[in-house]
Amino acid sequence: MRRAVVIGATGQIGRPTVDALVRDGWAVTAASRAGGRAASWPGDVDPVRLDREDDGALAAVVGDGCDLVVDVVAYGSRHARQLTALAERIGSAVVISSVEVYEDGHGRGFDTMRDTGVFPAYPVPIRETQPTVPPGDTTYAAGKAALEGELLAAGDRLPVTLLRAGAVHGPYSPLPRELYFVKRNLDGRRRRVLALGGRSLFHVAAARNIAELVRLAAARPGSRVLNACDPEPPTVAGIGAAVDAVMGVETETVLVDGPAPAPSVGRTPWSATLPVVCDMTAARRELDYRPAVTYAESLPETVEWLERRLAGQDWRTAFAKLAGAYPELFDYAAEDAWLDARS
Repeated sequence: MRRAVVIGATGQIGRPTVDALVRDGWAVTAASRAGGRAASWPGDVDPVRLDREDDGALAAVVGDGCDLVVDVVAYGSRHARQLTALAERIGSAVVISSVEVYEDGHGRGFDTMRDTGVFPAYPVPIRETQPTVPPGDTTYAAGKAALEGELLAAGDRLPVTLLRAGAVHGPYSPLPRELYFVKRNLDGRRRRVLALGGRSLFHVAAARNIAELVRLAAARPGSRVLNACDPEPPTVAGIGAAVDAVMGVETETVLVDGPAPAPSVGRTPWSATLPVVCDMTAARRELDYRPAVTYAESLPETVEWLERRLAGQDWRTAFAKLAGAYPELFDYAAEDAWLDARS
């Protein structure tokens, strides 16, 4: 039986990836920091504890050899070198990257936007041939670019598929963007404000669709870079409507035809001033990729998981990473003041 090692197995992408590989006949070693087991995994999945930064521990998990390594948490040159050092013991690899590596052709990307406030003007759609940011170790995008460069350079020794994921969604996320709408509904907020006319497009990626791409790439090893996103990106207003449908509520959406009137009013985790839409043609051509789920089909399990996590605790405790990235996500007083002044 083919053996796969999944690094980061108990996370948002790792869980459905293990499921997909098992269904495809792989014997899976599921490595994670705590060494836990997901309830959906069959008994023959082998959970192991792994410190991703420990070279010796990683080598021990790979053992005398495996047919596949799936690395969900790889980042930077160091992790790339960890994998290439074991190239003789690994048949092929699939490694998760990010659409944040893209530049718009004028030297602008997500990193420069944080400094200048100018959103990159990407082509629609973005193909894998689009320029990427310089590799480095100071930002998330630069680290992912460095990871990609090192792994692709070693493609003659280790065939690797790099999957550039969009805004990942699904249960077990440390950064669950859908909370923006779910919590408002749970709190009885029946009016919401959306800037930019609610038309913002930031290509989403279901964890289950990424897992399907992993499964397909595992069956067709090669050195390649592929976008990893859902079939169609919903607008921000469309996401809100889809969440409402799952939760069985009706919400009035107040659209602002322009930027957010205040930092905590109308701004969402998907509020891109220009579209970020990825081309999935290469994945269809090279892997015969067909999405496992649409955005709407994936939502019920996400909403149910979010409701469970929120029960009995503050959202900032339940989702500390999200709170750090978006501290003003639920400033209801500012929203109400703006709505009152508008009426």
